[in-house]
Amino acid sequence: MSIEVGSKVQGKVTGITHFGAFVELPGGSTGLVHISEVADNYVKDINEHLKVGDEVEVKILNVEKDGKIGLSIRKAKDQPPQQAQQRPRPNRSNDQRGGRSSNSGGGAVGRETFEQKMARFLKDSEDRLTSLKRHTESKRGGRGAKKG
Repeated sequence: MSIEVGSKVQGKVTGITHFGAFVELPGGSTGLVHISEVADNYVKDINEHLKVGDEVEVKILNVEKDGKIGLSIRKAKDQPPQQAQQRPRPNRSNDQRGGRSSNSGGGAVGRETFEQKMARFLKDSEDRLTSLKRHTESKRGGRGAKKG
């Protein structure tokens, strides 16, 4: 059986580490289910979800050139129709309608799009880095100190 990205196959857990579980696939190849791909919720201890010898259905996420196979248990599960309806709806108070965003004043952060969150994170990060560099340079005498 060939390993194709996107296909779902049955496998057997052969090993567990703190970062994931190794699953033997049909044909003898082994792939890794990263701990973030074990369940839909946060997994602190993978041993609470899997044991060596468990039969699991996995979805093949990727196959690297060096032969490593990335797997997911949570993406192999069929999502119930209710969950599909609970996906984020378009934010009606964003800039695409021509109005001001409700996020421009730093108010409702919960309704931000990913791009807005990323832009805010980058700005905050750059501000912190600038402040940190300025503080560190002032303690060392700065970059413009006289050469002796």
